[in-house]
Amino acid sequence: MKFKVLAKDGKSRYGKIETENSIIETPVFMPVGTVASVKGLDSVDLTQHLKPEIILANTYHLYLKPTSKVVENMGGLHEFTGFKKSFLTDSGGFQAFSLKDSKTDDNGIHFKSHFDGSKHYFTPEKVIDIQNSLGSDIMMVLDDLIALPAEDERIKDSIERTTDWAEKSLKHHIDNQEKGVGKSQNLFAIIQGGTSLKHREKSVTELIGLEYKGKKFDGYAIGGLSVGEPNQAMYDTVEFTTPFMPENKPRYLMGVGTPEDLIENIERGIDMFDCVMPTRNARNGTIFTTFGRISIKASRFREDKSPIDLNCDCFTCQNYSRGYLNHLFRAKEISYGRLASIHNLYYYLDLMKKVRDAIKIGEFQKFKKEFYSARTK
Repeated sequence: MKFKVLAKDGKSRYGKIETENSIIETPVFMPVGTVASVKGLDSVDLTQHLKPEIILANTYHLYLKPTSKVVENMGGLHEFTGFKKSFLTDSGGFQAFSLKDSKTDDNGIHFKSHFDGSKHYFTPEKVIDIQNSLGSDIMMVLDDLIALPAEDERIKDSIERTTDWAEKSLKHHIDNQEKGVGKSQNLFAIIQGGTSLKHREKSVTELIGLEYKGKKFDGYAIGGLSVGEPNQAMYDTVEFTTPFMPENKPRYLMGVGTPEDLIENIERGIDMFDCVMPTRNARNGTIFTTFGRISIKASRFREDKSPIDLNCDCFTCQNYSRGYLNHLFRAKEISYGRLASIHNLYYYLDLMKKVRDAIKIGEFQKFKKEFYSARTK
């Protein structure tokens, strides 16, 4: 993987990530395709209407169904899905951790499948092997996620375990590559520490110091945020952490978030984002626009002939009215979810394009001011 920062405006950065399968301009928002599918959309919708260079798939879910071996036998994620651009796969640790009966020890996470109750155990090495089978372009290490708020001692244990697992992951990944496995795959570490600045500093310092056979991680992510803490606590944590992160590696903030969160964290030096919000909110009737959010199910849209957003060039806005979307939602038509998801994802991807353009010419602050002044909700 190649990465280069091509322009800066304050702490905000414009750059390019080059993987085996695509060139990704940053800052970038990655649509979430949990089970190797962005909900309600297919690869044609992605390649014709949205054109993302990278999407995220979920290791936990694919490991269980259809199983990572099936995906591997079908040619890996790219052949299996028909989406030939880049994939990032998470480690599955968040999903395993979130299960009611999961248990973490020093070597991994014990959990039961939410499908059939079967018992499983994720170790750092096993998670790398699963992602090797999936064939993603960017893999994430297994980390020890904790719920917030948390006791100081628990955060300290989480960091120590996360560093240990990251080191095991890096070693296993490099050893696998020497055997010809995962040669074109890249590995990101995950910084933990809750909203404690001293713990964040310890975590990021330890992770960037890890090296095996002359090789380090290809990128670094900030994890464990957007889990219920106040927005300002998230922003403060990111602002504190990013200066410790390498300038020449991508910076990924996991699971974030609203359009406002993206703008605020780009200002603090983040390059990569993912979140289920665009598609999940779309299915529930919430639409993102340049002037804020709207609830398309509201009765005031029943006979509205205008598009969702007059400033939007997406397939949905160019072909359908608010009144029709309102009807589809109320009628519980499957096509509603597709059309609303196309719009919401287009809005997010287009927002990132506009941000990149602003950074390139040194006008990010001007763009940010206009972004907020246009919003009425």
